[in-house]
Amino acid sequence: MSLGHMEEATFVFPIRVYYEDTDAGEIVYYANYLKFAERARTEFLRHFNIHQSELLERDRIAFAVRRAEADYRKPAKLDNLLRVETKLTKVAGASVEMEQLIKRDQDILVGVKVKIACIHLEGRPVPIPLEIRNVFKDMLGKNHGK
Repeated sequence: MSLGHMEEATFVFPIRVYYEDTDAGEIVYYANYLKFAERARTEFLRHFNIHQSELLERDRIAFAVRRAEADYRKPAKLDNLLRVETKLTKVAGASVEMEQLIKRDQDILVGVKVKIACIHLEGRPVPIPLEIRNVFKDMLGKNHGK
């Protein structure tokens, strides 16, 4: 069961800021936003019944971050309730690109652009399995109003 939900073509995942996420000033440590984004991507996959543990065990493949870009705009603080919005922007044979917004209410705190590669455990890129690529393409179509 996924912890997030869909709002139109965007997957929304809630995150509460805990003490362990913050620095001495009770502000979220910058690297933790990438952890929040990673959790949201994992729950995004789970929402579509794609389980990374099964891919690892059955097919010996994984999704690995190839590139990430973060734009830090405003800080989150201890006890804030955030939402990570995940939207697909591109699907290719062995990779997918996503944009993620980390928000508090309507304020965008951090924007993350990420490229995820499908890799065999030996480290080489492999095509995204067809059933997963079809899910991604369907989502991408919804994002573009098709």
